[in-house]
Amino acid sequence: MESGPASMSSSTSYQYQQEGQPQQTESIPQTPNYILKYTLKGHLKSISSVKFSPDGKWLASASADKTIKIWGAYDGKFERTLEGHKEGISDIAWSQDSKLICSASDDKTIKIWDVESGRMVKTLKGHKEYVFGVSFNPQSNLIVSGSFDENVRIWDVNTGECTKMISAHSDPVTGVHFNRDGTLVVSGSYDGTVRIWDTTTGQLLNTISTEDGKEVSFVKFSPNGKFVLAGTLDNTLRLWSYNNNKKCLKTYTGHKNEKYCIFSTFSVTCGKWIVTGSEDNLIYIYNLQTREVVQTLAGHEDVVLTVACHPTENIIASGALEKDRSVKIWKHI
Repeated sequence: MESGPASMSSSTSYQYQQEGQPQQTESIPQTPNYILKYTLKGHLKSISSVKFSPDGKWLASASADKTIKIWGAYDGKFERTLEGHKEGISDIAWSQDSKLICSASDDKTIKIWDVESGRMVKTLKGHKEYVFGVSFNPQSNLIVSGSFDENVRIWDVNTGECTKMISAHSDPVTGVHFNRDGTLVVSGSYDGTVRIWDTTTGQLLNTISTEDGKEVSFVKFSPNGKFVLAGTLDNTLRLWSYNNNKKCLKTYTGHKNEKYCIFSTFSVTCGKWIVTGSEDNLIYIYNLQTREVVQTLAGHEDVVLTVACHPTENIIASGALEKDRSVKIWKHI
């Protein structure tokens, strides 16, 4: 869902073993050691999305309180609030130059913001229901959005026009993301499918069906673009190859996820981890290769809905639901 840190990183390197499993080319620490550094208060309702800017300077948080807040990524210092949506916000994404943010809202619009001035630049209208996910392409001239209207739309950032409308799924679209060169879009849906689309033509290239048609709650391309990470509402994350064999390569279980669309991401700055929120108020860190839970982070007082990893430093951000309403920054020691 994000055009942020993990999706921009090209530092992850995989090799293929004969059986087609991704294999790391470097040794990694066996266990991460993150500790809570800052707790950021200010949002009045649930935190729905946190994203680091690609330049690593800022952390943006979105909330059901209809606002986006900008914080210093390294010190947690509050910078500004972006206001203008009429309903809560479900997702945000940064442009590659870290100058723009786009936001997806229950008011059925996507807004583009100039971060430095705090000015709302454009409002993108077309979806008929809640907009649930957004992502900039790496060139940041396009935005992809997914909605409860079951459609995926691609928008021209400069004109604000919808250039492509894809009838993508038979249930709400819960996540969208561009791959690392912007040629592909992945979408996930409550209809139990993950779909890969050609950005230029809008053509469907591949469909991955989950076991028992379980609702897909989250999708994201891996940093190298070769795999898709998908969350389902059966407490499971899966890493898929999506080309010809459509093979599930890794399964990650331990976290709790049966109700909410919880964000997960790749951590590539210190070893290779999968980081995810969870409905037991914890953050789970998995070893990407061994699938083991290598650390859990406690501190939130409600469901951890969203997590993000800094593009260059060993920093994790997280946000939680209504009883908590905080954004937390965790640093590796």
